[in-house]
Amino acid sequence: MTNRVCDLLDIEHPILQGGMSWVSDAFLAAAVSNAGGLGTIGAGAMPAELLREEIRKARELTTRPFAVNLIMINPEFEKQVQVLLEEKPPVVTLGAVQSTAVIRLLKEQGIKVLPVVAAVAIARRAEEHGADAIIAEGSEAGGHIGETTTMVLTPLVSRAVEVPVIAAGGIANGAALVAAFVLGAEGVQMGTRFVCAEECTVHEAVKEKFRKSGDRATVVTARSIGYPVRTIRNKLAGEYAEWEKKYLAGECTAMEVENLGLGKLREAMREGNVKSGSLMAGQSVALVERVQPAAAIIGEVIAEAEQVAASLPSRLVLSR
Repeated sequence: MTNRVCDLLDIEHPILQGGMSWVSDAFLAAAVSNAGGLGTIGAGAMPAELLREEIRKARELTTRPFAVNLIMINPEFEKQVQVLLEEKPPVVTLGAVQSTAVIRLLKEQGIKVLPVVAAVAIARRAEEHGADAIIAEGSEAGGHIGETTTMVLTPLVSRAVEVPVIAAGGIANGAALVAAFVLGAEGVQMGTRFVCAEECTVHEAVKEKFRKSGDRATVVTARSIGYPVRTIRNKLAGEYAEWEKKYLAGECTAMEVENLGLGKLREAMREGNVKSGSLMAGQSVALVERVQPAAAIIGEVIAEAEQVAASLPSRLVLSR
């Protein structure tokens, strides 16, 4: 399976691993890259020097291309960018895109830049400023999300830009990969499925929670303050709901609602507090059934995609 995304990123399979804060470290990124996809280190609010260590560790673990994901609203962003300009990882994905000026800086160092967008206007602006490809992330995704679903956003972005489009949000298997291609994408990004990779170093309680989650497991918190986050329903999500009611009634500030999540992602992912930590996950968590090596996940997705694609002619019986 090869196309513009594979050629651009020098990978065997058009599958990118999402850059998840407190989840995606050098071990997971290297495992995905070694399996033929594009692994990603999730920088999050990581101190700059720790990010440098993770990049160097990834280079020790793989000779294949890998990416670093930066979240532009993080306070460490400018320091992290400086590290990237010095370390020059092959690829950078940009989340919470507020400005496209950084794209030029990174590209001048030979780094390929893939912004993650939730709207057509941002995709167009990113392309104008030199983005190599666009990751169109629908509202089914875990973590911070936009309003438009992957089913709608993917074809809209694909029509709006000339560069390759990578679909993200709600994608966890081969059928979704084929669907994304039909919608105009040339690759997919999966985050939630890779949380249950053997090489992922999150707490085992998190993997167990993911495996047991069903189709109604996730909820969107903090939507009322304009900061929507998709997470698995738990005690913390319930607290968000109560505080959002207070906010709408004028009984608290948006900052008080936002502060509920401080430190909670780390508390869940690294310490295993699945009851009152932040369990960011996409709706595709309902499709995650077991813990597997990253290579097995990619192999399974590609094999299923091939089977689904081969069966399409028999399903598409059109009346004359």
